[in-house]
Amino acid sequence: MIDSQLRPSGVNEPWALSAIAAVAREDFVPQEARAAAYIDRAVPLGNGRYLPAPLYHAKAVTTAEPVKGDKVLVVTVGSQYLPTLLGQLAGSVDTVDAGDLAKGLPGSGYSLIVVDGAAEEIPAVLIDALAADGRLVTGLINKTVTRIALGRKSGSALSYLPLLEMGIPAIPELAAPKRWSF
Repeated sequence: MIDSQLRPSGVNEPWALSAIAAVAREDFVPQEARAAAYIDRAVPLGNGRYLPAPLYHAKAVTTAEPVKGDKVLVVTVGSQYLPTLLGQLAGSVDTVDAGDLAKGLPGSGYSLIVVDGAAEEIPAVLIDALAADGRLVTGLINKTVTRIALGRKSGSALSYLPLLEMGIPAIPELAAPKRWSF
């Protein structure tokens, strides 16, 4: 995976590759999907949820650039792979399942939030939980295109820098509300 998928796609940071090599993806997928844990596609977890492809996780980690001083929140989709990966690099890692966002978060003042999939819209609860100048890494959906993006909080707003188009599974709970238009 590292030599055939990540390095050719520009993921060459030794600290990131070491962390990725240390976490076995097959331990975070259903038993019947273990043989497919390293393919370059999303792996079904059940209930309409997916573990994103290894390239998304590698790009999310290198984009986030976590350090030991970071307080991290990972929005999960039924797998603890990304929190485990970030746990090797950051100071502390909390998790919240995307389906539980309406129930509240385990904390606030996060310097980094990473979403384990693609969102049409980032809920205000996540933006509010970011510390000043905090960063958010997510897949962003714009119509039918998904891009990995880095967001930065300034005041109460989040500004995004879309970085790379890639296939990222959508998180149903982070869909934009349906709006009426002509």
